[in-house]
Amino acid sequence: MESEPPHSPPGVPAAKRPRNAAATREAILRSAVEAFTRFGYDGAGVRDIAKDAGVTAMLVNRYFGSKEQLFAEAVDVSFAPRTVVTEDSATPSRDIARSLVERTAPEADHLSPFLLMLRSVPNPRTAEIARDGIERHVEREVTGMLTGEQVSERSALALSVIAGVWMMRKVIGNRALVEADAADLARRVEAVLRVLLEDPEPN
Repeated sequence: MESEPPHSPPGVPAAKRPRNAAATREAILRSAVEAFTRFGYDGAGVRDIAKDAGVTAMLVNRYFGSKEQLFAEAVDVSFAPRTVVTEDSATPSRDIARSLVERTAPEADHLSPFLLMLRSVPNPRTAEIARDGIERHVEREVTGMLTGEQVSERSALALSVIAGVWMMRKVIGNRALVEADAADLARRVEAVLRVLLEDPEPN
């Protein structure tokens, strides 16, 4: 576990072990994302996060200041990468639906930003942090894809559909959705998203 080097005996030069600050910070952040995703904000302890990162709890506080700030940065790094929202796509409804079905498959990686959010929102303060992260990253990406009227409302509704499918299929394990043919499920989700993401035909 990384910590301050121990004091050397008198007359013996102190052993210096260089610390890669960027690598240490990254290790703490990875450990925090894992812990907050598995246990939520209230269930994840700074000491456990530090232990898994191979550092001391004091070092975690030195790098991040507080558990709340650590959570805020964990949210930021979790929501910044695109997961189901594609970039510069001519067919956003289709691509998002396919990505969503793939990411919620039983064998898919459990470390999803949705689970981090879901398990931390019972705490009012971390719910605010999660909301800000969603608005800053995912919602802004979806809104930027839309044209026409009420883009913010349509974006939020699309994210609600995505979150609902994610929870029912990946968290609750609804049998109809888990056992559904992936291609058929993606087509049905695409049809729902198309109503929200694509401009309606002119009358």
